[in-house]
Amino acid sequence: MKHLLIFFTATLLASGCAALPLEGSRPAHHLEDGTFVNTDGVAINKSFSDLLRWNWERTEPERSEFPVRFPEPESLRGEELHQITWIGHSTFLIQSGGFNVLTDPHFSERASPFSFAGPLRVVPPAVALDDLPDIHAVVISHNHYDHLDEQTVRQLVARQPDHPPRFFVPLKLGEWFRDLGVESVVELDWWQSAGLGNLKVHAVPVRHWSARGLFDRNTSLWAGWVLDFPRQRIVHVGDSGYSADFPAIAERFPGIDLALIPVGAYDPRWFMKDAHMDPDEAVQVFKDLKATRAIGMHWGTFILTDEEMTAPPERLRAAMRREELPLDSFVVFQHGETQPLSEKKQDDAR
Repeated sequence: MKHLLIFFTATLLASGCAALPLEGSRPAHHLEDGTFVNTDGVAINKSFSDLLRWNWERTEPERSEFPVRFPEPESLRGEELHQITWIGHSTFLIQSGGFNVLTDPHFSERASPFSFAGPLRVVPPAVALDDLPDIHAVVISHNHYDHLDEQTVRQLVARQPDHPPRFFVPLKLGEWFRDLGVESVVELDWWQSAGLGNLKVHAVPVRHWSARGLFDRNTSLWAGWVLDFPRQRIVHVGDSGYSADFPAIAERFPGIDLALIPVGAYDPRWFMKDAHMDPDEAVQVFKDLKATRAIGMHWGTFILTDEEMTAPPERLRAAMRREELPLDSFVVFQHGETQPLSEKKQDDAR
């Protein structure tokens, strides 16, 4: 069982490249066989020999202890809240303009298809799922187990039976939700948009891949999300390697107030580089997006790769110093930390 789990986890983190043919009659990232590629026409697909090499050479880092702020549930309830809370990994609760939005919600003990094995949470969710306010919208970046958790999705729907959250998901991922009986789901291709009242949601390209098993690689799309609240533009990068997609996002969506950027799960670079950016690349993404502020995510919750759990924040600060950028413009939160979002004047609101 241990070797099966190692192979399964390695497969779902693999970061190699294989060029695939494109057809001019379809969007360039849509292939004839129904799968998807990145904007450079390349699909991420590491070889089995490389998977074996990584698992033979790797030394799993030690668990680290992190302080957790457990916010009072009442502090997350209210009509006029304008704040963001890091619950852990890539899960944020964003509250603005009367909307409560969750990103890549994960509240389970493991990031795994198995309840008894697989990556185990080092830090519990900083907000219990039952302590959440009513959730209006959920954005899902892709279908990997640390970003799309079945138990969490079921619980989010069950706790709001009369007004379930609206799930915004990349193309071809809607079927997974409908198979669970979740009908409040909107599928978007890259550069497509949808609305929920005066909240606008835009799917944008990032460099990654998808799979929940051994035989469904890239059969659903992956995406980042631009969230346009009445007075705030926020980008959730999701999970991505560094690419030319980020300047393109900034060109289409200028005036980004806050970017949520992954800074962890990056070592060894020979294996992870194409699918997971490191903190130095995360700083370049921050610059490419021309964001006012950024928060690092995708670190400190699960042990997925080889870097020490405490390394991403240290490397992030070092990269910010090298680039001579204000250290407080790109930060990491404590688990459970809540901070206010910057207010726009009414005449600047989108």
